[in-house]
This record gives sequence, C-alpha cells and structure tokens, in this order.
Amino acid sequence: MSASPRNYLTMLEAVENLRKRGYNYEFNYEHACLYCDLISKKFNAEDLRITEYYRFEGMSDPDDNTIVYAIESKDGHKGTLIDAYGPYADEHKSAFIQNIRVMD
Repeated sequence: MSASPRNYLTMLEAVENLRKRGYNYEFNYEHACLYCDLISKKFNAEDLRITEYYRFEGMSDPDDNTIVYAIESKDGHKGTLIDAYGPYADEHKSAFIQNIRVMD
C-alpha cells in the first residue's frame, strides 16, 4: 500500500478533510466485517476499497500510532476507519484491512 500525497499534521485534520470530501460514515471493525452504525450495514472486505490512507506517529507516546483509512463501498458509501499499528494493533482488524483492495 502507498499513502496518499496529502500531508496532515494530525489525525483530526485528516478526518475533517476526508469528511469535507464526502467520507461521512464511520466504519468499525466487528465480527470479521466493517460495520456502520449510522446506516446499520455490514461490509465484507470484497465489498470495499481503500482510496487513501494516512499514518500518524505519536511524538512522545507510542499509543498514538494510528492509521486513518478512507474507504468506499461498492454501493457508494464513503467513510473512515481508524486503526492502531505496532504493539497496540488489533491483529484481527489488521488482517481484515489487508484483504481490502487498495485503489491505485
């Protein structure tokens, strides 16, 4: 995977900009799929694609190591998923994300 060309200083800045560009849903990993509370819908990895992602490293706290994924479903739902990386990553969530196609 390669990161998008935009540079953000904070995770919040990235999420806010993605929302301005139509990524309005918040996806959560739940039971081997992504779930969106707002529309009460589950998505399998093959139903999704990662359009952008941004990695953030905490300056003083390794707990702050996160990745923001911009994700779009086949049926047009666009949202974000936030994941940790490193020692605090959820191995099941990370494995699921690896199965989502990355847009070139």
